[in-house]
Amino acid sequence: MYDGKRVELKSTITCPKCGYKKDEIMPTNACEFFYECDSCKTRLRPLEGDCCVYCSYGSVKCPPIQVGAGCC
Repeated sequence: MYDGKRVELKSTITCPKCGYKKDEIMPTNACEFFYECDSCKTRLRPLEGDCCVYCSYGSVKCPPIQVGAGCC
């Protein structure tokens, strides 16, 4: 539960450089602005207009976006 609404906390991040995928648990109290790919070590940053790496590269958007609260 997040802000009284049910949200999905597991997201699969896909590296745009090498295609490596990894399941991650998203934090509910902060955005992740940087993420390092375990395979190729590329440092991912959110795309323009996105608030975090989960919104840009994840299979599920971050908790605040899921509940309609806007950016983290």
